[in-house]
Amino acid sequence: MKPILSVILTAYCCVAATKKPNVIFIISDDQSYETIRAQGHTDIDTPSLDRLTARGTTFTHTYNMGAWHGAICVASRTMLVTGKTVWHAKAAEKNLDADVAAERLWPQRMAAQGYETYFSGKWHISTDVAKAFGHVVNKRPGMPNDVASGYNRPITGQPDPWKPSAPNFEGFWKGGKHWSEVLGDDSIAFIGQAAKSEKPFFMYLAFNAPHDPRQSPKEYVDRYPLDRIKMPENFLPKYPQREEIGAGKGLRDEKLAPFPRDEHAVKVNRQEYYAIITHMDAQIGRILDALEKSGKADNTWIFFTSDHGLACGHHGLMGKQNMYDHSLRVPFIVTGPGVKAGAKIASPIHLQDAMATALDLAGADSEGIEFQSVRPLLAGKKGGLDAVYAAYMDTQRAVIHDGWKLILYPQAKIAKLFNLTEDPQETKDLAADPALDGRKKTLFAQFLELQKRYNDKLVLDEVFSVLK
Repeated sequence: MKPILSVILTAYCCVAATKKPNVIFIISDDQSYETIRAQGHTDIDTPSLDRLTARGTTFTHTYNMGAWHGAICVASRTMLVTGKTVWHAKAAEKNLDADVAAERLWPQRMAAQGYETYFSGKWHISTDVAKAFGHVVNKRPGMPNDVASGYNRPITGQPDPWKPSAPNFEGFWKGGKHWSEVLGDDSIAFIGQAAKSEKPFFMYLAFNAPHDPRQSPKEYVDRYPLDRIKMPENFLPKYPQREEIGAGKGLRDEKLAPFPRDEHAVKVNRQEYYAIITHMDAQIGRILDALEKSGKADNTWIFFTSDHGLACGHHGLMGKQNMYDHSLRVPFIVTGPGVKAGAKIASPIHLQDAMATALDLAGADSEGIEFQSVRPLLAGKKGGLDAVYAAYMDTQRAVIHDGWKLILYPQAKIAKLFNLTEDPQETKDLAADPALDGRKKTLFAQFLELQKRYNDKLVLDEVFSVLK
């Protein structure tokens, strides 16, 4: 009997050891890396994201590559589901239905490995989400409806026509319940459904928050009186090259606050930004509680990130269409079996590496995937991006390497240079310092290499030839 029992136990242990992990991917919209309290940003309250931070590993330098038009989220999410880098994703966007038909999208690759796939929230990708996921509820557009009174405000000394907690503007309350709360409800229902099955699950939970219109219940807005809100260290009334870089008065995001920016307008916008993040954080807490109660937590990986950051007053800008860290960098937290708790990894990565990591965990096909799994980094191995490339349309380019950033403005015909180690707020442009000519040339050479690698066809003006 003992040999038979031994064989049975060995077989059971092997099955248990090889059981595929569940994956929950939570993504917010417009959330800068500097909006999680446990990660050193004490102006904001985020107890649930603090909880994730304590339980898992934070990648402190996580980047989005940019976009080919003003809706940065479209590019970011297209990269996310296809696994293609920015300019290849632009080409793929024209016929994503072909990828769906070939079952090449992220959820489809997970399903091929036996995963039950769930989706709720913001999609904003040019194919039918219902064809990509097994379970879909409450598909949301790129943003809630907005109204004229939500723009060019607040104007100092004048009544503010907008109220962030007023449901009569609809927006996040369209349909009767705040969309973040609806996503919380959907997520809990998904977990309850998945808990009844032995199949592994993949959940893609996409908050529209904290994208504008930045609405949340009054109790959350009241947590942030204006005297609690600090002005950004790099505040400017006007960004000097705003028109040349495509972030001027004609850009929707930039119309949210008056020109020139002033302290009152920036503080009110940041108040509403923090409030909607804290409200979203409460829904994330509900999701975490439901997972723990389900009995599935021990074999579940969670990824939390955002599709890009947001200026919200930094550098005289309100949107995400720029090359500064407040807009390029996002939160990225990973929890899961064996992931080190309370750890930080500074190696630069792309937020879309979450997709590659999930495929790695699932043992899924990664053919054509241009992003990298972070599992080797989590295991303590060296890796990550040697240099970070970023782009916006044909008006902005940037490269980041070894604590330095070179920004190129082809239309404005200028370059900017920042020492991110000494000047993380990017307030001191060092491009005119002749002692740094060698640094500029080294960074420019790296940019040209990355431009070729990522199929960036932009031809730079001869004004940049001095950097060669």
